[in-house]
Amino acid sequence: MAGRNRPSEGMVKLLVVDDHAMVRTGISVLLQLAEPGAEVLEAGGSAEALEIVRSDDELDAVFLDLAMPGMDGLTALRAISDAQPGLPVIVLTASEDPESAHQAFAAGALGYVPKSATSDTLLAALRLVLQGEIFVPSLMVRARAPRNETSALTARQRELLRHLDEGLSNKAAAQRMGISEKTVKGHVTGLLRALAAGDRGDAVRAARVIGIL
Repeated sequence: MAGRNRPSEGMVKLLVVDDHAMVRTGISVLLQLAEPGAEVLEAGGSAEALEIVRSDDELDAVFLDLAMPGMDGLTALRAISDAQPGLPVIVLTASEDPESAHQAFAAGALGYVPKSATSDTLLAALRLVLQGEIFVPSLMVRARAPRNETSALTARQRELLRHLDEGLSNKAAAQRMGISEKTVKGHVTGLLRALAAGDRGDAVRAARVIGIL
């Protein structure tokens, strides 16, 4: 189920991973209030989280603190992705460094939420990743490090950027490019990840800033 389609209301199953019990409890309560009927599991470390991920294929998303004792956060992120490919992982971190966000996305994260963010931001991230999209908070986009992303994009992604700049939908872009709409969606996901963009419009704006468009 994870990472494919939005679960039916009240059927979502989430895992919160943080070594601080108060943080875990606070996030769990918030998620249960926002998603009535949700089942929220908790893990106090990476090893415990991996055991849960490996044994429970009904998880819909994971909230993962990157700064915990023991296993490095990015290593844990990759291990979770390897254990259950397609399971959306939202990184929770005290870091607001855009480079940390790039590293997290490269390791397989679909969301990056600083712990200074509001509860609304956390919930917005959850709703986006449950739909298979990527979430990057606006403050990370605004703080995007000046870097040349051109080499990180494929020719298809650059072509798609031009179509997005024209305001084409995924369906219209697919017809223009002669590929499936599903493939276009995959390219959009790749663009958002490469440009640390929160949505299609932000990807276009980011491309203009760094000179791709």
